Formats: sequence, structure tokens, C-alpha cells
Amino acid sequence: MIPANRKQCVWPALLGNLFGSEWIARTDGTAPAVNVRETDDRYRVEVAAPGATREDFKIRIEENDRLMVTLDKKSENSSEAEGSEQGRYLRREFSYSHFRQNLILPDDIDTERIEAKVENGVLTIDLPKKSAEESAPAVKEIEVR
Repeated sequence: MIPANRKQCVWPALLGNLFGSEWIARTDGTAPAVNVRETDDRYRVEVAAPGATREDFKIRIEENDRLMVTLDKKSENSSEAEGSEQGRYLRREFSYSHFRQNLILPDDIDTERIEAKVENGVLTIDLPKKSAEESAPAVKEIEVR
């Protein structure tokens, strides 16, 4: 039984436990939404990243088959007095967005063929699966002396 607050809906917690994402570990509370889809030959990870460009992302495979997705975006928004280049700022905001998403990769991923692209505010990472021959554990016979 799951303890619940009377003001809180129990269904999201139950569904989260039933359809858990044990291979997605969030590293901070501000990470964007992530979709993970599996087909016969690949996994596809979609990360919501409106306004981000390909230069803003770093994607790498770390130890223990962890895929680390990092976004560092620095932007400047300004509203200035019209008609004067030398005018004073009436409003100027600096913005810096940073997040890190850590994905634990399944054993059947071909890490040499991973691809990523950013399109329409969504980072898409294709994680091809290994073929059945590649996924099969190597059998080695050991001679007994």
C-alpha cells in the first residue's frame, strides 16, 4: 500500500511504480521532460528543449554505460529605449539554462552507432540495438589441465 495525502492523486504514483523508468535517473529537479520509445531495432529518446540549438548540447557515454545529456544555454534578452544606441537600459535580463540528464543504457545498445539531432525544440537521440549475434554472450571453453 502506498501512503497518500488526501489532496494528492494516488494514480500517478501507482502508474509510476507499475510503468517505472528504472533506466532513467534524474540528476536534478529542473530536467526537461523525456520520452523513451522502443522499436524492434532501436530506442529513441526525446528531450524537450525549446529554443536550444545543437551547439548547446553535449552528449557523452560515461562509465557503467550511462548516457549523459547536458544543456548549457546562455541567452540575453533586452528591452531598450527606442531610437538611441547610447541610451540606458530600461530592462535587460540575462538568462542561463543548465541541465543534466543521466540515462542508464540497456545492455543491448550499440554505442558506436548512437546519433542525435535537434529539431523543432526536441533533442532526439537514436540508440540502435545490437543484432542478435552481437548481443549473444561470447562462449569460451576453458581447457582443464
